[in-house]
Amino acid sequence: MPTTKEKAVASPSVEQVDTSYLESLLGYNARRAALSVIGVFLERMSVYDLRPVDFSVLSLITHNPGVTSRQVCTALDILPPNLVGMVNALEKRGLVHRKPHPRDGRAMGLHLSAAGHKLMRDAERTASELEAEVASRLTPGETRTLLRLLKKIYL
Repeated sequence: MPTTKEKAVASPSVEQVDTSYLESLLGYNARRAALSVIGVFLERMSVYDLRPVDFSVLSLITHNPGVTSRQVCTALDILPPNLVGMVNALEKRGLVHRKPHPRDGRAMGLHLSAAGHKLMRDAERTASELEAEVASRLTPGETRTLLRLLKKIYL
């Protein structure tokens, strides 16, 4: 139970929250930007039943027919056991199929089915429209600079 003296001391109140320290942090800003994009991405990709990682895997297969699981894991920094389940689910949906790799008898190449091609045409168009909306506050040059700088951090 607070004493009389403790009751007399007013608790500090905050009229305006100071976020200046957080806003000086790269991680904080990257996360805030990512959250604003990912929220809309999840909403728009729900019509295709695609999560961001599914979209990324399918996009790699779209633009690299015959890519191996190992190559996908390396490109997207995905653990192999996680990718196996994803590819199995995409295969079950009739979007992806595996074919023997022409040069590596142990590997299978990943390919889109006709349904996968149609879905990715629509999904990539949707993603491009979303990117244009998100980047609408930036000039084309600022967008190119932002992409270049972000890649310098993770590549």
